[in-house]
This record gives sequence, structure tokens and C-alpha cells, in this order.
Amino acid sequence: MTAIDDLLADARITTTLRDGFDVGAALRRLAADAAGAAARPNPDMLRAAQAGQRLSTVCRWILNKPDAAHHVDRLAQEPDAPSDVAHLDVDGALVFACLLHLTGHPESAQFWWQLAAGAGRRAAAYCLHLHHLALGEAREARHWLHEVTDGVLDSEAPDDAFLAFLESVATYVRKSGLSQASSPTGGLEMEVDRLATAKAGSCIIVQRPDRRLADRLYDFTRR
Repeated sequence: MTAIDDLLADARITTTLRDGFDVGAALRRLAADAAGAAARPNPDMLRAAQAGQRLSTVCRWILNKPDAAHHVDRLAQEPDAPSDVAHLDVDGALVFACLLHLTGHPESAQFWWQLAAGAGRRAAAYCLHLHHLALGEAREARHWLHEVTDGVLDSEAPDDAFLAFLESVATYVRKSGLSQASSPTGGLEMEVDRLATAKAGSCIIVQRPDRRLADRLYDFTRR
């Protein structure tokens, strides 16, 4: 036997099981470890899910404000130039964005939130923060959180105490099972879908609301 053979013989790993080794128990331990790992949620995925839940809570709160329909009505009557924030009902843009989010039009919601945030609505910036956090877009989420907290935007919108309040409300709604209590009605969803298909093929952004949608929102807020 050569020196190499001697080395290989010494390096050989024995495959003989020691006395008393329980193969079944070992397999069960491996299965339990795997199940435990699967049950532990990924922190990033958990953070994104929580942000999405919080955003829906904030949107329902904004949509149910007493003057929500009034602002959307004013937005519907303005000239059709949504990029011109000087002639924009900013609160109407915020409410409309929240309605778009709740009815499954996230790209359009982002567009209208950005218009409202650009016009100084910190609540819109907070919605954008949660929106990007829910998508796992950390850099964009940090940017909009900075817009919320740097004090440059309107002084009446969320401060640190208000953000903490929203956290508490979102937790309460989620745990109490009331998360669907103030969701848009089927009629509102149909009106939004009508607007979404009005310019099919020309733009993915839902166009500005019209009086039909505003009237439906009046009915919703009177409930």
C-alpha cells in the first residue's frame, strides 16, 4: 500500500451507525426543524405585509372623512390637467388616490398620491411611504418618510404622535376583525373600473374622477 493509500484510508468516513442510533427520531427532528424554519416569517416580508395593512387602514380612514366626497367633487369639476397642481384640489387627489388603492389600482394611486404630496400634503407622503414599503422598495420608502418628518410639508398633517396613533389604530383594526368595515362598496368599485377603462390603450393611469363617481362617494359617506 502506498503512502497515498494510507492517507485515503485514514480519511475515509465510516458509514456504520453507532449502536442505539434512532434513525426515525433523527428524521423527525429534521422535519421539526424544517417546519420551524418555515413558520418563522421573513422579516422583510413581514414588514411589507404590515405596511400594506397599515396603508389600507389609513386609506379607509381618509375615505370616510366627512368632507371626502366634497373634495373629490371639486376635483371632478376642475380642468382636466392633473399635472397642474396650482389648479388641483389637493385633498381630492389624496382621497381619490386612497380610493384607487382600495379598489386595486396601485399604479394610479401612486400617481395621485405623488401629485398631492408634491402640493404639500404630508398624509399623501405617508401613504407613499407605506406603499413603497409594502412593495419592498426600501429606498423609496425612506425618501417619503423623510418627506413626512422633515417639517417642510404642511404643518397640519401627521407628526410623530399622529404616526404612533395610526400604528395603534392599524393594530386594533387588524386584531378586532374590523378591517373591512369601511371598505369601498361595490358601486364605488364599479365607478372606478369605469374610469379605468375609459381611456383603454392610451394610459395606465386612471383619469380624474367625474361627477358620477363623486355622487357615488357622497352616498358612501352618508351611510
